[in-house]
Amino acid sequence: MRRREALWMGCVGAASWSAPSAARAAAPRPPGPTPFAALRERARRLAAAPFQTQRQSLAPSLTSLDYDAWRAIRYLPEQAIWADDASAAWQLQLFHPGSHYQRTVDIDLVEAGVTTRLPWRTARFRYDPPTSLSLAIDAATTGAAGVRLHHRLHRPEHFDEVAVFLGGSYFRLLGREQVWGASARALAIDVAGPRGEEFPFFRSFTIEKPPPGGNVIVVNALLDSPSISGAFRFAITVSAPPDDATVVDVEAVVFARDDIARLGIAPLTSMFQRGENRRSAGEVDDFRPEVHDSDGLLLHTGAGERVWRPLQNPKHLNVHAFVDDNPRGFGLLQRDRAFDHYQDLETQAEQRPSLWIEPKGSWGKGHVELVEIPSDDEYHDNIVAYWLPQTPLRAGTSRAFGYRLSAVRGEPAGGQGRVTSTRSGNAQAIGNSAADARARLFIVEFEGGDLEALAETAPVRALLTTSRGTVGVATVQKNPKTKGWRAAFVFTPTDEVADLRLSLQRDGRPLTETWTLPCP
Repeated sequence: MRRREALWMGCVGAASWSAPSAARAAAPRPPGPTPFAALRERARRLAAAPFQTQRQSLAPSLTSLDYDAWRAIRYLPEQAIWADDASAAWQLQLFHPGSHYQRTVDIDLVEAGVTTRLPWRTARFRYDPPTSLSLAIDAATTGAAGVRLHHRLHRPEHFDEVAVFLGGSYFRLLGREQVWGASARALAIDVAGPRGEEFPFFRSFTIEKPPPGGNVIVVNALLDSPSISGAFRFAITVSAPPDDATVVDVEAVVFARDDIARLGIAPLTSMFQRGENRRSAGEVDDFRPEVHDSDGLLLHTGAGERVWRPLQNPKHLNVHAFVDDNPRGFGLLQRDRAFDHYQDLETQAEQRPSLWIEPKGSWGKGHVELVEIPSDDEYHDNIVAYWLPQTPLRAGTSRAFGYRLSAVRGEPAGGQGRVTSTRSGNAQAIGNSAADARARLFIVEFEGGDLEALAETAPVRALLTTSRGTVGVATVQKNPKTKGWRAAFVFTPTDEVADLRLSLQRDGRPLTETWTLPCP
């Protein structure tokens, strides 16, 4: 999903819808198994048969649309699904197919236990110039490219955009006072692998209408791709203040057609162009000091350790594995919430959500994999993180898993001090003439937990290690400007990449999470 598209969705999603929707004519289906159970059986049958490419029925006038022309096709507010029900706490809108979004999905609605197919109607859309009016006729036989869900997020009289399912198996979430940023998807297959990445896609959605006033909506989705099929159940909850979070409880079952060695579970995708940890004078001609949707990967390991890995925009593809057993959580966070660090009134990067994954049940052995892709612009997501099980998925077998995904502005629960910034520079350039020409000075700031209450004379020590190269003695001091603590050290590299690790301790007890960074 391109950045411009994400920004546009945030703009058009802020309106208030109140007019009645058009009638939805379709014959009700008889009662049967739950929507998720029905899709699970469909996925099992799909995986037992050869993969069938989804037939495309889009007219050339749609497939040839550029982005601006596609954006000119607007969903009419008065056509919002369930807008004619004053007791409904949720409303639905559809995305028109065209441009990059050429796959269409079937959409079923479940109301009071009865399932009805939502018919495709071009009357739900407004076709503005430069889109020709003939496009409405060409589009008559197509379906929706995706769906957006609206809820009374900020004010009782307004329906705000909360979740979007569009493009492959991608979906996005918003909580209160958040703007579009990082995204999630159902599965990631062979990311950064030698065979090339495979992108599963949703074939259909079955959406269960909540009871009057309900703050939970359930979206069931049928997923397919050449090597796998699956059923997903997304129970989306909007938390009441002060949480300001939107939470999705995900239940999934996948069935493999082929062997899959690299099946990424709970993948998250984001953008990191530059931050305070890697910026030199003259590097970028831009008025904005930082440009990113997420600034770090946070891990909560099965052993209870919290690890913070600042994100980077590397010169070469970087794939890093964090080995674990039954992880407690991981996520891509936007910790930096200071506007003056971004200075961008349009993108509002300080309001981007942090996405946090909490596994349900036992995920066993594996690793969280972080992929960082070199990028010269902010229009393409270049950061991916997911859980990669140690055991591959074999053809003819299945795997069930569940997790909770939260879109938040704050931090996952935890009482330790956290890393707030990472800065580095050439050690010689900043006055250490005795240092090796390749040596770098690192400054790592910690805040929160018990740090603020400690006096500047408290015996706080740094636990600093490196896998290669050498590190000097880390100096630790209280930062009177932030009320937190600062650690500084010099690292001299070798010709191989080194993994640096740093945490603050007092009397042998950890005060902070562990900071880690690969250094070339």
